[in-house]
Amino acid sequence: MANLTEIETERLRLRPLQAGDRADLHHLFVDPDVRRYLWDDQVLPIEQTWAVVAESLRRFPTDGTGLWAVFLRGKAPAAGMVGFGGYWPFNVPPRLEILFGLAPVYWGRGLATELARALLRYGFEELGLEHVDGSADAPNTASLRVMEKAGLERGQKTEIGGRSTVHFTLPRAAFQPGKERFVIQRV
Repeated sequence: MANLTEIETERLRLRPLQAGDRADLHHLFVDPDVRRYLWDDQVLPIEQTWAVVAESLRRFPTDGTGLWAVFLRGKAPAAGMVGFGGYWPFNVPPRLEILFGLAPVYWGRGLATELARALLRYGFEELGLEHVDGSADAPNTASLRVMEKAGLERGQKTEIGGRSTVHFTLPRAAFQPGKERFVIQRV
């Protein structure tokens, strides 16, 4: 996997998570509005966030998957992480899925769709995926809408862990990259 330093979109800058991102990521993970659907409303212990970051650091050099820290483009990194996104294994057996989340203050601005579209391009153009899968809890209408706006096709609804889950997929042949800004910076 070629070294990536960051991805830029029109309004966002993404870079692979670093060990120094643990506190910012944990702050997002424990936000009541974020964790409601991401962590089934459980308050994650900080050690579990550290484990997520460690696993992401392990995955990126080997297969290019893991989580990205998301920042507003043009703002200094000190302005803080506004979200996260990437590809993560879910379910049993594990299945690689697109994952994204933003701090609630940034909801409703189209940033999640912009992030999802960048992740789709990365998945198809850089990782060479044949399809991108995703899922969200059925009551999480905002995430369902983002996946549809990004181009994923709604599939079946299942029960996972007692929760109604909607599955999405996008085959490579159906992906339309669009004309939006997508720049990859490499080392």
